[in-house]
Amino acid sequence: MITKITRKTENFVYETLKEAEGGHDWWHIQRVRNLAMNIGAKENADLFVVELGALLHDIADSKFHGGDEEIGPRTAREFLQQQKLESALIGHIEQIVRHISFKGEKHKQAFRSKELDVIQDADRLDALGAIGIARAFNYGGHAGRLIYKPTVKPQKNMNREEYKNNTSPTINHFYEKLLLLKERMNTPTGKSLAEHRHQYMVNFLEEFFGEWDGER
Repeated sequence: MITKITRKTENFVYETLKEAEGGHDWWHIQRVRNLAMNIGAKENADLFVVELGALLHDIADSKFHGGDEEIGPRTAREFLQQQKLESALIGHIEQIVRHISFKGEKHKQAFRSKELDVIQDADRLDALGAIGIARAFNYGGHAGRLIYKPTVKPQKNMNREEYKNNTSPTINHFYEKLLLLKERMNTPTGKSLAEHRHQYMVNFLEEFFGEWDGER
């Protein structure tokens, strides 16, 4: 159900991200919102928190703001304070925005809630499958990264800073993050949805390397 506050949040996010990089723009937000609402309904989450958190989860991604990991939570908090919502709700959504992102294989998440679990699953699902492949190469091109370089091997078990500063080719990103996400889904619904998308990427990589080596 669209409420006055969700409509205002939707408009704020749309105006903020309508010109953003294609993998982190308004349409990414809309896909994550739809997935999160579907997952949240099945997992008995608070759908008001889920919808607001999904809308605001990427309002200011640190990689587009000089690595500032507090600009997203701060922007979300300031917007919600202007809407005069209760402090506990604002704090919850601020924590969702702060903790939603993958920060390397070694990073341990310090905050959990059912609503964060739901939104995080939706966000990770949008990094998988056909959409995930498209987003990976779109961002790689935006950042000026190579598609693939056989002599540059994927870096496994990166800590937070190593992951944040990593600039390896886009194909490496599949092994450094995307193929790890299936095992990091939080909810039964998310886990089920991830299976097909994960396998789609595995099939893509098999085809990619076959073509790269001139075998297909």
